Amino acid sequence: MALITSAAGSAQSSRSQPAPKKGANFKAAQALAKQKALEKRAKTYKLPLGELALFTQQIASLLTAGLPLVQCLEALQDQTEDPCFRIVIRDVRGEISQGNSFSTAVKRFPNSFNNLFTSMVEAGEASGGLAEILAKVAGYFESTVKLTKKVKSAMTYPIAVIGLAVALVNVLLIFVIPVFASMFKDFGAKLPAPTQFLIDLSNFMKAWWWAIGLGSYATYWLGGKYVATPKGRRTKDLFLVKAPIFGNLIHKIALSRFCRTYATLIRSGVPILRTLEIVSAASGKVQIEEACDEIAKHVSQGGQVSEVLAANTFFPPMMKHMVKAGESTGNVDGMMNKVADFYDVECEATVSALTSLIEPMLIVFLGVVVGGIVMAMFLPIFQLGAVAGGLQ
Repeated sequence: MALITSAAGSAQSSRSQPAPKKGANFKAAQALAKQKALEKRAKTYKLPLGELALFTQQIASLLTAGLPLVQCLEALQDQTEDPCFRIVIRDVRGEISQGNSFSTAVKRFPNSFNNLFTSMVEAGEASGGLAEILAKVAGYFESTVKLTKKVKSAMTYPIAVIGLAVALVNVLLIFVIPVFASMFKDFGAKLPAPTQFLIDLSNFMKAWWWAIGLGSYATYWLGGKYVATPKGRRTKDLFLVKAPIFGNLIHKIALSRFCRTYATLIRSGVPILRTLEIVSAASGKVQIEEACDEIAKHVSQGGQVSEVLAANTFFPPMMKHMVKAGESTGNVDGMMNKVADFYDVECEATVSALTSLIEPMLIVFLGVVVGGIVMAMFLPIFQLGAVAGGLQ
């Protein structure tokens, strides 16, 4: 009897214990799945250049203050708000804690840390001046981000105006002009050529809007495929440099990036052949990639950089003379930095001039397009009024 009573009591006590909460288990599983997704994404995470510049500047400042590298990374891991980059820093810190070098650790994340950053870290580790070299890299990244932001801000206004013009024209052609077309049909008179053209265009867009959209997407897709090929990329780069209005700006930006990257790497002690390899990869222009290949072959045979630049029409005469003067004085990196500073100033002036020039041109363009459509649609009404006035 006592055994039965104790068994019943134990069964009752087991029933009285709270069951595990399903909500807590679901939240834990959801958090685990989210963490796994972040870790998977971190392996291929592309860090924006602005964030990389901030990270480089912070780690350079912490190293200059005397903190060990692992402790610097731990501090940056705690304060970063990007969850993917936090995982990247954690893994880099783990690699260093296991005895690997900083450059080896960051090479595991080529999308987060570009070739320039990795090579500069290698040079800093070899020379023992990692903090100083990282400070130079941070300055280079910051100047690049600053120039990119200025160019993007200058492009925002014209893109917005052109997009507004396209949307407004489509609304007029699809919704407004058919109302006028039905009204003009009752007149029974021959319409002026501009009005008839707009009505025909409106009818075509209403009937074949899907074909227009499909054709636009197909053109965009095929263009992307073509640009991905070596021949298409060459065609695109040649066109961009020679394009009206913006071609000169794109050319100056490419020259500035070439000079700044070359000078930063050479001053940090990176070998010249490795420097040319990194400059070629960071340029984004076929012309500079081909020039870097020529320079590497020429330098390997004992030649000078200025000799290749003098034979290449992509580089202006001023740059060729500056590099030649730097070679004669043993200060190529200093001359390259001066050339980069000059082109940075030129780019800022060009952006300002384009901004002040494009605004009135776009306003006139928008007025002509919309005004022309309105005038073409009201032209039959004006003619009808003139005819009616002559009959009176």
